[in-house]
Amino acid sequence: MDAAGDGRPGWLRLLDRWVERLTVLVGGIGLAVMVLLTSWNVIVMRKALNDPIVGAEDILILNLVILVAVAIPYGGRAGAHIEIEIFETWMSRAFARRSLAAMKLLAIPLVATLAWRLFASGASASEFGEATQQLLISYEPFYYAMGAMVALYAAILIADLVLLLAGSGLAPMPDPEGEPR
Repeated sequence: MDAAGDGRPGWLRLLDRWVERLTVLVGGIGLAVMVLLTSWNVIVMRKALNDPIVGAEDILILNLVILVAVAIPYGGRAGAHIEIEIFETWMSRAFARRSLAAMKLLAIPLVATLAWRLFASGASASEFGEATQQLLISYEPFYYAMGAMVALYAAILIADLVLLLAGSGLAPMPDPEGEPR
């Protein structure tokens, strides 16, 4: 199946590596910015100097949007999204695989529609004046970023469906710390 011996085909290992690197890079930078900006603004500027940074909340909110955006595809590959597995113990493996494939078939158009609407909202954000309150930063690029990450999640759902239809079952991304998921 693969050289790594983890049950994932090569194309899926490449996708996992790309999603993981994107999440670590963007998420790491985003978290560092949030910690530094919040600490500096609250401890130094607000408490010590009584002069908070104007627009810091805008930056923090937009940064949080980016953090949530990159978490969506990563959570999809890592198996972190919520699933209800009450009846799975009573199902045969074949029926469980078919029902999971049916759920993926339902989720793909739903998630793809969400991505499309995010891109459409981004295209009209400037026209309707959608911007942050203090710095007036347009929401347009953030709609596009969220749309791109939701579209990537739709592609991950398609990859999961391909694996299920091929009969190999899902191959979740391995835990970076080596523990089974």
